[in-house]
Amino acid sequence: MVAPDPVDARLLAMIAEMGRAAVHEVAARLGMDPREAATRLITLSGSGLPLLVGVECDPNGIRKALANSVAWGNYSGPGGQAARGTPSGPYPPAPGTVQGTPSGSYPGHPVPQGPPSTPFPAQPQTGPQPVASGPVRVPEPVSTWGVPGTSGWARGDQAPAPRSRTGKIGSTLETEGLEGARFTIQLVEVVDPADFLFTAAGYKLADGERAVVVHTELANIGQVPFNALPDMYLVLMTNKGETVGKAPVSLSSRPPHKIGVQPGETAGGHTVYVLPEDTVIFSVRWSSRPETDLNTLVWTIDD
Repeated sequence: MVAPDPVDARLLAMIAEMGRAAVHEVAARLGMDPREAATRLITLSGSGLPLLVGVECDPNGIRKALANSVAWGNYSGPGGQAARGTPSGPYPPAPGTVQGTPSGSYPGHPVPQGPPSTPFPAQPQTGPQPVASGPVRVPEPVSTWGVPGTSGWARGDQAPAPRSRTGKIGSTLETEGLEGARFTIQLVEVVDPADFLFTAAGYKLADGERAVVVHTELANIGQVPFNALPDMYLVLMTNKGETVGKAPVSLSSRPPHKIGVQPGETAGGHTVYVLPEDTVIFSVRWSSRPETDLNTLVWTIDD
């Protein structure tokens, strides 16, 4: 293998020392024009050396720049001329840099010379473009219905009807968990008051308090396990818009929920609440998190 020219050797030595760095940083350390450094590094990478020349950007900033194509095309650079695309191929070395032989002169690795890159158009092309032979081809519109295999992947005239998130006692409602599990929850029963169940389990209510027991069943209808406690955020809603959280007790005659429901399984449990005796319960609400979201379920309670 023929030894590289002195400029390439300096570049390779600096890259070996730094390991990973931006092109302009390497060029600054060597006193080179960044454009020449980039060109040489790309050529060295194509010659078979274990060298990777990459690029890093702000994706949102680049997308905005591309979207603002009119402003891009009308940008005037030094001298008042509109900015044009930079020609491909090596750049002349900056003043004061060492002029060596081309770094692509390694045997067995010819460096192809590509045509100059074309400038960005001042105005974006709109409408169909003619084909060399045959009828005009109109580009197909990009689908905006979501990722294939998800609920958003459907034609507009075949979109599934939104599932109801509300019901009454006895209703079975479908929803999704935080980890992608799909399941249904049925509000089987609301025992109000449930003071006799509460005291039979050995607990005592304070004066002016009452107990309520809610029975729910969760059926995992998807392929992802449900790994949470089914009634973690199952609350009672009062007629004043207040919430009543579950009490940290369990009843022997009414078993509580257990953590986790595997795909294809159905698990039931009972949740106990202690609240003021004169509080009016308006609904039962389930959510996968402390706050409500689009997957929250609500069952109203008739008087």
